[in-house]
Amino acid sequence: MVDNDYLKTKAAEIEEWIINIRRDFHKYPELGFEEYRTRDKIIEYLEEMNIEYNIIATTGVVGIIRGKEKGKTVALRADMDALPMTDKKEVSYKSKINGKMHSCGHDAHMAILLGAAKILQELKGSIKGNVKLLFQPAEETLGGAKPMIEEGVLDSPYVDGIFGLHVDNSLEKGTIGIRYGQMKAASDMIDIVIYGKNSHGAYPQNGIDAIAIANQVMSSLQTIVSRNVDPRSSAVLTIGTIKGGYARNIVADKVEMEGIVRTLNRETRKLVLYNIKNIVEKVSQSMGGKGELIRTEGYVALNNHDNMVNIVKQNGLELLGKENIYEMPYPSFGVEDFSFFTEARPSAFFHLGSGNQAKGIVEGGHTPYFDIDEDCLADGVLLQVKNALEFLWR
Repeated sequence: MVDNDYLKTKAAEIEEWIINIRRDFHKYPELGFEEYRTRDKIIEYLEEMNIEYNIIATTGVVGIIRGKEKGKTVALRADMDALPMTDKKEVSYKSKINGKMHSCGHDAHMAILLGAAKILQELKGSIKGNVKLLFQPAEETLGGAKPMIEEGVLDSPYVDGIFGLHVDNSLEKGTIGIRYGQMKAASDMIDIVIYGKNSHGAYPQNGIDAIAIANQVMSSLQTIVSRNVDPRSSAVLTIGTIKGGYARNIVADKVEMEGIVRTLNRETRKLVLYNIKNIVEKVSQSMGGKGELIRTEGYVALNNHDNMVNIVKQNGLELLGKENIYEMPYPSFGVEDFSFFTEARPSAFFHLGSGNQAKGIVEGGHTPYFDIDEDCLADGVLLQVKNALEFLWR
């Protein structure tokens, strides 16, 4: 077992290096499946560390550190993509790409994984098994985890467990947030089209009012969560846009609605989507029109595995102290495509405290002033190194 003080010393030695990497990524953000510069920089760092790698899922990279002895394989994951936002911070590492910004901390995740890789590569002579480094594109919108899995990232060698993290400014630097079981929701995008028939507004009996139908559909949809879903199994159904009609004196023949569904388990997801379809079609039909539901499947729910969370918790206790381990009481209805990894292998996803009230670092992710307390990067490196080693030694 590698001593914790030794790991802390190694993390301190490379802290400035990690911060500079994070700032470089922050200055040059790239959107999902466009992360070519980011990919090439990651490859450059891996080559400097003499770590073998392959390109996967277009702009993704998978590195592998092979231990001296044969054993299990653990994976550590970092997402790579930025968001289509303008960086409004006034800092030396402000985004140089107009309309693009690392406003969710993926720059920090990559820097942390590269820092962990550097330490683990130095320790590979004492590692039993292998460590895979998963640099994943397109987490924000397109779900880069899925194509990586489909291209075999969890095989050859077979991955036995995976750890992922996410910076979180609602938690102070030096803390972590963990949760057993349900962590994040599944997501589905829904498009609803209601078809009616035009007529003059003075003669509504000659038409079929798509707006009137849409009104009844909207009212009925609100009963799904309140009356069909078990109160112990939460769900969210939101209709965010509604468009229809041409003029004040014409009965509308078409209405379009867009919305999202968030659920925490497969059964509730299936129930909610079935009832949406049923309401859209049958309410429309009962009023003489036609309703169509188009579902775009999003991410699956993220469910942590207890044994993997136990490792994160124990390492947090050793490295950060009991008072700095926050057990999240409720799952989030946000989404995260690390869920595809948790569905495929035993996994744990946790939040890394990156906020600092005293420094004014409080802005949440997906906002134009988002930043982190960079002191959290060394914490992330320590935890991921320790997570990997503990998993392989067990």
